[in-house]
Amino acid sequence: QLPLVESGGGLVQPGGSLRLSCAASGRAFSTSTMGWFRQAPGKEREFVAAVSWSGGVRDYADAVKGRFTISRDNAKNTVYLQMESLKLEDTAVYYCAARQAVVPVRTAAAYGNWGQGTQVTVSS
Repeated sequence: QLPLVESGGGLVQPGGSLRLSCAASGRAFSTSTMGWFRQAPGKEREFVAAVSWSGGVRDYADAVKGRFTISRDNAKNTVYLQMESLKLEDTAVYYCAARQAVVPVRTAAAYGNWGQGTQVTVSS
């Protein structure tokens, strides 16, 4: 088990920025692939971004590529999601997830540990 706690969500205007953080408890973080997913009301949970344990491999959904950046600090047991140029359609609950594997994947079912989520609302 790898408890995860997200923070940093909030209300932002279109075009604005937010940085989400996900703090993990436990040594397993440094060997875990980390992902961010989101779920909007009435929609299924969808992949946003993922990063390998070393930080050397990053993957992004097409909808956020070029606007979002995933990063991690293994010394702080924390993964981040920097979100720029936010759009109305980015409104969702954002979840952090972890899996004990080398390769980041886009499938939610492959992640065994999840945080409680943090709300991001983009509105004018």
